[in-house]
Amino acid sequence: MTARVLVVDDIPANVKLLEAKLGAEYFDVVTASNGLEALDKVASEKPDIVLLDVMMPGMDGFEVCRRIKKNPVTQHLPVVMVTALDQLSDRVTGLEAGADDFLTKPVNDVALFARVRSLVRLKTMVDELRLRQATGESMGLGDTLDPAAEDQSVRGRILIVEDRPTSAQRIGETLERDNDIAIVADVSEAVVRAKGGDFDLAIISLSLDRQDGLRLCATLRSLEATRQTPILAIVEEGDMKRLVRALDIGVNDYLMRPIEGSELTARVRTQLRRKRFSDRLRHSLQLSLEMAITDQLTGLFNRRYMSRHLNTLISSAAQSGKPVSFLILDIDYFKQVNDTYGHDMGDEVLREFASRISANVRGIDLACRYGGEEFVVVMPDTDLTFAYMVAERLRQSVADIPFPIAVSPGKLPVTISIGVTAIDGPGDTADAMLRRADQALYRAKRDGRNRVVADAA
Repeated sequence: MTARVLVVDDIPANVKLLEAKLGAEYFDVVTASNGLEALDKVASEKPDIVLLDVMMPGMDGFEVCRRIKKNPVTQHLPVVMVTALDQLSDRVTGLEAGADDFLTKPVNDVALFARVRSLVRLKTMVDELRLRQATGESMGLGDTLDPAAEDQSVRGRILIVEDRPTSAQRIGETLERDNDIAIVADVSEAVVRAKGGDFDLAIISLSLDRQDGLRLCATLRSLEATRQTPILAIVEEGDMKRLVRALDIGVNDYLMRPIEGSELTARVRTQLRRKRFSDRLRHSLQLSLEMAITDQLTGLFNRRYMSRHLNTLISSAAQSGKPVSFLILDIDYFKQVNDTYGHDMGDEVLREFASRISANVRGIDLACRYGGEEFVVVMPDTDLTFAYMVAERLRQSVADIPFPIAVSPGKLPVTISIGVTAIDGPGDTADAMLRRADQALYRAKRDGRNRVVADAA
């Protein structure tokens, strides 16, 4: 995949070299020669990734990275530090500043391109989730998420796959203070544990003895239960071929042996932080979807979702010949409840009514609030006779037990009227079913209320 890359270096020859190499790989390249210019280009050019030199006059690369990561607009922008600095302390400083990777010059071109593509893929995924989140927020669905509000006290669950006992023990001891650690040496056991363990991170050695660590990474990426679990790969120093394959498969980050504890901790902390934010984005998106199809007062599905679902069921029934029934329910004299006890008590009655509907229909049935005090139940694989029985049972469950309310006298007798109809062959439509059920409900109201009336086509 292609991307827009911002190259930041104060040495023109370095900029030209990277620009030529990236251009040959069909990347769109933007350049900057100092820290302030880099921040301006980040804001104006909207790059997908930044390749950032550390040693620059004025503002160094560490400070540029910190500012990018502190800005809510750019904090998800991947930053790779490309520098001549090769000390462990420099790498850790870069990672703690928020850098996604720290590559030492001269950089292996194949590894660089693989890393850029890997980080851009991850950014694209997060951008899509953030876009959907923003759409939900603009519609009043879901809350605004602040990555800075992450609870850092939550312990991460980490699966370590390493068959070298000394190495596994050292990794575990480094991380166990702040995390819950599980160590396995066998790939098959690792898959089983990963599928059922709800881990926040998997650390996988790619040099397992007589086992394929890359195959394990690919398996975790292919399984639904582990597809979103970050993977931190452990690679032998200089094994660029295996590293590139790992990044192509979807490994999130990597460590070269020998493993330094401070770098391990920094990279693990970064992956856990991203995982938690991605989880919150997905949860918020799911909540937004639920809010979009759910009536907020009663918790039942709303009218819009019911209409779509009914059309789908009717189309399916036309092909399979299976029956579909439809109930429309209305609370008798509901206006008097609001006028006598107030709208708050009216809302209590609606919530209790929704609860009794849910208790008296099957899991495959769709209960919805149609509007006001009207509710509907869509019943797949159900003929008119059985639907009438369900409706009568539901009517009795309402009439026999008064509704509790929070004001005197503490309970309120309630009755309902129900109209019932069923699909009438392949040519029937949702609108026709709604009209028939509504006509049946009208007759139930006209004939004295607190009754069920079936309207066959």
